[in-house]
Amino acid sequence: MTHDYTQIREEVAKLCQQFPGDYWRAKDKLRAYPTEFVDALGNAGYLAALIPEDYGGAGLPISAAAAILEEVQKQGCNGGACHAQMYIMGTLLRHGSEAQKASYLPRIASGELRLQAFGVTEPTSGTDTLSLKTTAKRDGDHYIVNGQKIWTSRAEHSDLMLLLARTTPREHVSKRTDGLSVFLVDMKAAVGNGLTIRPIETMMNHSTTEVFFDQLAVPAANLIGEEGQGFKYILSGMNAERLLIAAECIGDAKWFIEKASAYAKERVLFNRPIGQNQGVQFPIARAYAQMRAAELMVSEGLRKYEAGEPVGEEANMAKMLAAEASWAAGEACIQTHGGFGFAAEYDIERKFRETRLYQVAPISTNMILSFIAEHVLGLPRSY
Repeated sequence: MTHDYTQIREEVAKLCQQFPGDYWRAKDKLRAYPTEFVDALGNAGYLAALIPEDYGGAGLPISAAAAILEEVQKQGCNGGACHAQMYIMGTLLRHGSEAQKASYLPRIASGELRLQAFGVTEPTSGTDTLSLKTTAKRDGDHYIVNGQKIWTSRAEHSDLMLLLARTTPREHVSKRTDGLSVFLVDMKAAVGNGLTIRPIETMMNHSTTEVFFDQLAVPAANLIGEEGQGFKYILSGMNAERLLIAAECIGDAKWFIEKASAYAKERVLFNRPIGQNQGVQFPIARAYAQMRAAELMVSEGLRKYEAGEPVGEEANMAKMLAAEASWAAGEACIQTHGGFGFAAEYDIERKFRETRLYQVAPISTNMILSFIAEHVLGLPRSY
């Protein structure tokens, strides 16, 4: 990164210290949304980091958002409750009309509105986004939406959803990537008027849901950009999403490594600290090496993103390597703590469950490997 954002990291760390482990354990036990934490981040301006100053935000680059989210994870908190606002924002910033930006961005920046829900994935299509079946048909001044989305996290806690739907049947477009459009959906107005939200229980407290659209009317004014070009709009935001998730994984890895190292120094067995044993040292040291290597890839991806250079290769590899590094660090941390690693009061098992998600979401490791094979190495397309 071009800037280490030391001051921002220090201030984020101070904020996070107001939400210690017992806060997160209580939320995890009840599967409750961390409203207080999200509000604190919003009130401090961190969720508006990428919004231009003209609209009430900080106007910072993506590397600043990465630093914020990394520090949140490093402090033992969970940015998954609100990180979508960082990467969804780009679609509205780059492709929204002046009227849309003037209407929504100041209220998002002030915390009046939450833009946290991202309606893309469907039960039958998964990561095959071009095969999604949710439709939006123009009817006068509205589009009528029908279909279903799954893994739409934070839908119950968001005021706005960024929705991708098909506006032109697949068989009527010349290019596979055409015919999809992006909309801003007013969640509060939609619930009970064509939108149904059903929570999904998962192994971690992630507030994810499936959502159903039944004749939901969305104002035509809420179409972002040009009809039929929505896939390109969200594709440009996916690299940002992968880089920011990767930064979170780096933060998780640092938390695990620090926790494991501290315990290995203080835990004494057979008249010596367990950290003196190479069997304990080496997994922690290897996890640290993996984290540092992934961190460099994240930094390079952020640099290229901010320079406006193609960044698909770096964003995908950063996400994969960082997720693997955080998982390895979690393994080392649990192994170092032994039985205590499974005790809720140490927070390790909670963080372990949370970081496991990122080898699957927002895109699986196999899809990343397929991308590298085809688009970087020039191998034949495998799917």
